[in-house]
Amino acid sequence: MAKVTLEDVAQAAGVSVATVDRVVNRRGGVSADKEAAILQAARRLGLDRTLTVKPTLTKRIAILIQPPSNPFHDQLRRGIDQARAIHRDLNLLFQIEQIDPARPDRIAAQIARAGTWADGMILTVPASPQVVTAIEALPLRIPVVTMADDVPTTRRAAFVGPDDRQSGRVAGDLMGYLIGQAGGEALVLIGRFDMPGHGARSGGFIDVLAERHPAIRVTEVLETHEDKATAAAMALRAARTNPDLRGIYLCTTGCSDLVTALASLRKSRPIAIVTHELTPERRIMLRDRKVQAIIDQRPMLEARLAVEAVARLVGRLEGEAGSIATEIQIVMPESV
Repeated sequence: MAKVTLEDVAQAAGVSVATVDRVVNRRGGVSADKEAAILQAARRLGLDRTLTVKPTLTKRIAILIQPPSNPFHDQLRRGIDQARAIHRDLNLLFQIEQIDPARPDRIAAQIARAGTWADGMILTVPASPQVVTAIEALPLRIPVVTMADDVPTTRRAAFVGPDDRQSGRVAGDLMGYLIGQAGGEALVLIGRFDMPGHGARSGGFIDVLAERHPAIRVTEVLETHEDKATAAAMALRAARTNPDLRGIYLCTTGCSDLVTALASLRKSRPIAIVTHELTPERRIMLRDRKVQAIIDQRPMLEARLAVEAVARLVGRLEGEAGSIATEIQIVMPESV
């Protein structure tokens, strides 16, 4: 196979050889659009010298997620760091902003501010009306990728995350087998009603129990506002007042607090706990059989795929930048 030359790249990109030379040898003076076209052509043709070439213009990506005190969002942050290291040659600058999901007005303001400087956005935010309005008001030049939890807006260019309704159905089926034919009642704890993924999970959970495990009835779907202490208090109150409670489906943070709160009651009767995300802390609880099953969506991979999607949307990676349905995995005590 003939070696790829600068002339080949110039012809493919529709520019002069001198322009290709300026980009490949990082001398600058080439517009961002032409530079992107040249780099894409060079990578597509396999020009060896492009392997270490960085675009000269930095693209700034705003990322809005919760603080690392939320274990799931800590895993997302780690995935972003991993993607940054893998794709350091793309010259992308990631600015992570912490959000408070209980303050959609502040999130909307953060999105609006980022809209004044960002070249792209990755968002894991509640789908409250203020947030949706802020996203829809962004300049059209800014592509938006939602990660882990989707937001219903036409301004979203791609969503990277699982099918949450299917995840909820898996959780419900697991709960059905864990509780068994004797049946009983189950409690669902979600983080926020304005997070579409949380509602989809609880809906799938309820549907599959009704279809396949009718001896198990969901008593309540309660909103914890993503507060660990609230989740524990709600679970303890339900267990104390309802002797038929046999299962808790936790769709949000607070597993450790909840397990501790129920420890005494669970000595006298079984209460199965099914939750999401295999964090280091939850891995230990699963190994010790304090949690019966975990459905993991691999948030670090999710974050990397979201970064790659936005990189395609801003012209730094080749290929389509469509939505990606990530797979889930079921983890049981004998798996860890």
